[in-house]
Amino acid sequence: MIGALLISCSSAPLGVFLVLRRMSLLGDIMAHAILPGVAAAFIVFGMSIPAMSIGGLAAGLTVALLAGVVSRFTALREDASFAALYLIAVASGVLMIALHGNPQDLEDILFGDARLLDEKILFYMATISAFTLLTLALIYRTLVVESFDPVFLRTVKGKGGLAHAIFISLTVLNMVESYRAMGTLMSAGLMLVPAITSQFWTQHLRTMVALAVGLAVSGSFLGLILSFTLAVPSGPSIILILGGFYLFSLLLGRFGSVRARYFPFRHLSR
Repeated sequence: MIGALLISCSSAPLGVFLVLRRMSLLGDIMAHAILPGVAAAFIVFGMSIPAMSIGGLAAGLTVALLAGVVSRFTALREDASFAALYLIAVASGVLMIALHGNPQDLEDILFGDARLLDEKILFYMATISAFTLLTLALIYRTLVVESFDPVFLRTVKGKGGLAHAIFISLTVLNMVESYRAMGTLMSAGLMLVPAITSQFWTQHLRTMVALAVGLAVSGSFLGLILSFTLAVPSGPSIILILGGFYLFSLLLGRFGSVRARYFPFRHLSR
């Protein structure tokens, strides 16, 4: 629960900005892109959390950099570059683990297991979460303006490019933080699903961030109960609970839901 709370508090706010900036798929791609770095560190150092985290961070940032380079020097769009590179990264990582590990190692890395978190890992996660929240607070105003009106920010010579680079780095860092509990295939879920769900209930940014964190914490708690009860990986269990929140909000939320669109309250339809 401590690990899930730490991940929720730092990942969910980043997810809100990913959704607002129409970068949701990029977040999911970055979560998969860390796999070869994690796999390489696993082969060399074993189940060393610091080594695997550094390897994952390096792999994620490398994929992001390569996608930008490819789109800059070729006619291929950046989203297409990301799609190709992330598929190559996932295939490479899975193959590396399959050749040098065992099926259980592959399952732990792909799907995660929160029951294996210890004090050392929790301290590492707490450090990343604190650093993420502090850095996000420092760039918050610039990031908000850059998300809604990047042209204005460039006009007033704001540091939008720097804020964007820091934001991407924080996103990759939190993907690396959460993979131990959520797995590399599910690490984007705790970041994106609560953020998407919160948009059905509020249109105020700060409330959206707070609601996303609350949904992430609640989903983690219920998902861990499900994981312990059924003896299944924690990552899919948490995402399944969050998926339930999403479907409920999709149908009955205040803004943009099926109910709000086709069955609005009478006093709100005039």
